[in-house]
Amino acid sequence: MVTNIVVPHLGDSVLEATIIKWVKQEGDFVNTGDTILELETEKANFEVAAETSGVLKSIGRTENEDVEVGDVLGSIDSESKPPTKIIPNKVDGSTEVKPEQDEIKEKTSSEQIPSKIKATPVAQNIAKQENIDLSHVVPTGIGNKVTKDDVNKHLQTSTGKTTKSENLSESISSELFPSLSQLNSNRERRVKMSRRRRTISRRLKEAQNSAAILTTFNEIDMSSVINLRKRRKDQFKEKYGVGLGFTSFFVKACVGALKVFPDLNAEIQDEEIVYKYYYDIGVAIGAEEGLVVPVIREADKKSFAEIEHDVKNYALKSNDGTLTLDELMGGTFTITNGGVYGSLMSTPIINPPQVGILGLHNINQKPIVFDGEIVIRPMMYAALSYDHRIVDGREAVQFLVKIKELIEDPETLLIEG
Repeated sequence: MVTNIVVPHLGDSVLEATIIKWVKQEGDFVNTGDTILELETEKANFEVAAETSGVLKSIGRTENEDVEVGDVLGSIDSESKPPTKIIPNKVDGSTEVKPEQDEIKEKTSSEQIPSKIKATPVAQNIAKQENIDLSHVVPTGIGNKVTKDDVNKHLQTSTGKTTKSENLSESISSELFPSLSQLNSNRERRVKMSRRRRTISRRLKEAQNSAAILTTFNEIDMSSVINLRKRRKDQFKEKYGVGLGFTSFFVKACVGALKVFPDLNAEIQDEEIVYKYYYDIGVAIGAEEGLVVPVIREADKKSFAEIEHDVKNYALKSNDGTLTLDELMGGTFTITNGGVYGSLMSTPIINPPQVGILGLHNINQKPIVFDGEIVIRPMMYAALSYDHRIVDGREAVQFLVKIKELIEDPETLLIEG
């Protein structure tokens, strides 16, 4: 019997995906549950598993091709058996018929098989397009994984290397503009936008077109939080097994401020305002495949240690491309930290249907006036972008002032956060 391989349900509101790669090829024998191919959606990557054992009879859709839920990708012939191999007995001359898979298992147990090269999906796609052997690329990613930047660096340093897109550009332009072809040789590379990058572009533009986005700023003295972390970080790490970062302080501060100013924890649905009395805080992470915003659920009920564990796990998953849809769906408010990249100030774009986002920035030593004296303090610019359709300027400014108060006196987070 032939069973079709179809694009499975990918989650609410997710209707399309892009084929990243086929793990199995035509003629391969697969067992039920084996990963056959990988898909990329606007939110997360998916592994499509075999629903039955058999031989992969056909592959109908190619890598980098866009597909929709329910599309047929290929087929499995469940009546076909694993390929066999006749193995002679060296002692008595008899023969034994064994499935080749069994022989592979035996080899694995008695011979050292080189471990599979770890690489992110984006890195694998670029390597395939440019015919790059990943074993020659120096990995710098978490878990000794090859990243997109590693492949690009290898491509740039390889002598005499030209990309497929450059060859195509050169062949076209050489007929019309020979001198331009020579000028731009080895200076450009054309890569198709990933589905996630396309989705990010679309959603950010939609946010600008539909919401009335304004941004207000304030400056926060980080002395108290920094000193508290210095005093407690070793004890915290020993007790909870995770570092005490700034994120947990700001998550707790946001929860405290959102309780005081509920408009920033709401959303607009048609002509109604939906107020939410739960606090699911999204934390923006700049992953290799593009920006992702995993959500810390019920942040008001979590301890500092639980929040730090969530943030650490999300960061690891974002690098591995293993974030699930459930971890990315929803969220009532978002925090983004451009300071980790050195940003001094920015105007973040809200994440619809949310109506507020807090932007954190680099911490710099600055002279300020404190109690009538000029002192040097670690200062951070904080930005709140908000949807003016539902949030007035007064509430936005007061919300950010509340964040400032809670961070500058972090002990109050135990009471108000």
